[in-house]
Amino acid sequence: MVDMGSGNARRPGALPEVRALTMADIRDSLAEGAADFARRPAIGLAIAAVFVVIGLAITTSLLVLREPWLIYPFAIGFPLVGPFAAVGLYEVSRRLEAGRMPTAREVWRVIWAQRRREVSWMAFTMLFVFWVWMYQIRLLMALILGRMSYATLDRFADVVLTTNEGWVFLAVGHIEGAALALVLFSITVISIPMLLDREVDFVTAMLTSIRTVLASPLVMLGWGLIVTVAVLAACAPLFLGLLVVLPVLGHATWHLYRRAVV
Repeated sequence: MVDMGSGNARRPGALPEVRALTMADIRDSLAEGAADFARRPAIGLAIAAVFVVIGLAITTSLLVLREPWLIYPFAIGFPLVGPFAAVGLYEVSRRLEAGRMPTAREVWRVIWAQRRREVSWMAFTMLFVFWVWMYQIRLLMALILGRMSYATLDRFADVVLTTNEGWVFLAVGHIEGAALALVLFSITVISIPMLLDREVDFVTAMLTSIRTVLASPLVMLGWGLIVTVAVLAACAPLFLGLLVVLPVLGHATWHLYRRAVV
């Protein structure tokens, strides 16, 4: 393994071998993720708290700007940036696996160092897809809902749940969102922990991630569903559920990567 604090440029390499995964791998990875969180809970809570604050700040801003109808698509799209949010958690698991007890200073140093590394390109990719998702929602609102009034969240819920236009908007929006999520999940689920662990370029990491999904499509889709449902449920109580869900899923993703890539 490499020193994550260095700023050495990554160089393309041969694609590594990937293994087929089973649901037992997901179960074991979740158990190991929970164990890692239990060993270093303060770091996991601190990282998750940042995203709780971000979620609350954006939600509050939408309410102040009188655009509460964007809260739902924002919450739906929030899991898209989850892999990047877990960078520090991957590092904690990496050090625990190596028999080292990580400190908050060491983990922060690694997170900060990623601005000069290939992970920053993955962050740009995820944020770009998230921006596309939010833009498409606004476009669908204009095209399908038209001039309907939904100045409050209650009124928006009434429009989308009780009108034909609302049902069309929900159907098209969720299909489009699922397609974007599938693409982003396929290129990031393995690539980001791999970029922390190995000296490879981000294209190699993305291709390896896609190959992992193709090697075990049902298992990996199951993992994506688990992550999505867990994060959405965690967002419901003012994003506070992320304090536990995000660290456990982040650590578990590291262990799933270690099982998937030789």
